[in-house]
Amino acid sequence: MAETHVALLRGINVGGKNRLRMADLVDVFEEVGCTEVRTYIQSGNVIFVADKSLARRVAAEVASRLDGEHGLEVPVITRTAAELERVLVDNPYLAGDTDEAHLHVAFLSARPAQSRIAKLDPERSPPDTFEVVGREIYLHCPKGVARSKLTNAWFDSGLATTSTMRNWKTVRKLVELAT
Repeated sequence: MAETHVALLRGINVGGKNRLRMADLVDVFEEVGCTEVRTYIQSGNVIFVADKSLARRVAAEVASRLDGEHGLEVPVITRTAAELERVLVDNPYLAGDTDEAHLHVAFLSARPAQSRIAKLDPERSPPDTFEVVGREIYLHCPKGVARSKLTNAWFDSGLATTSTMRNWKTVRKLVELAT
């Protein structure tokens, strides 16, 4: 049975690097068998429909084609629409009067080991805070994520996985588009 998914590509069209037209990105997803492919903004957010078999391999196949056809080594992380919707509910920083403009989510390619999570330094970038929940890292960065030392590279190294980050507004919009 086919269902809606979201692919999150890291580093597409950021700072003039890894330039890729969204029409070309749509073509890559369609070439691997996805349907109803749409993009959201120019930074590698793709909504698509795929059956379970294709969904399990789409990240690897898209990454391989982007490398082979466009010369881009880009991590691709996917979530079902339901998993993405759950991200909205699980955010521990929504309680209280937190400014949502300071919220971000890092999506992980795999669930990290508890032992690795425990070794992350919670004081790495004060006043920024983070919480790992399943395959997501919720971040609260009051001075802005651009000033934070809580980076994809730091999380990737510490957790032995791959991450890509989105701001809360983008996460909300992706859920709206996918459900």
